[in-house]
Amino acid sequence: MDIKELSDRSGKIRTAYHKLESKQDGKPWSTEQDALAFLTDAGLVGRLVMDKQGSWPDSSDEPTLNYKIAESIWWLSSLANENQIDLEQALNDFLSSREAHLN
Repeated sequence: MDIKELSDRSGKIRTAYHKLESKQDGKPWSTEQDALAFLTDAGLVGRLVMDKQGSWPDSSDEPTLNYKIAESIWWLSSLANENQIDLEQALNDFLSSREAHLN
């Protein structure tokens, strides 16, 4: 999948979740709430990596590492969309800056 497809699909899913949030909470989550949700999932990525390396008690009842990494990417794509950031350009700029820094 390319970045454009990731962004488009993420946006559609986020829109559907906003509808659910509006039913549940009377309004969709704010960008700040989305960022906090991402941070929660990113923390779970860390814990699942520790579990995979044998440094955390068994997490077999939790989502898998690959699921949480994918969910974190989805959150980042959603946050980029909400903040009018072209994710493909941002990634390209970041990778180019790191490559230049390391060369």
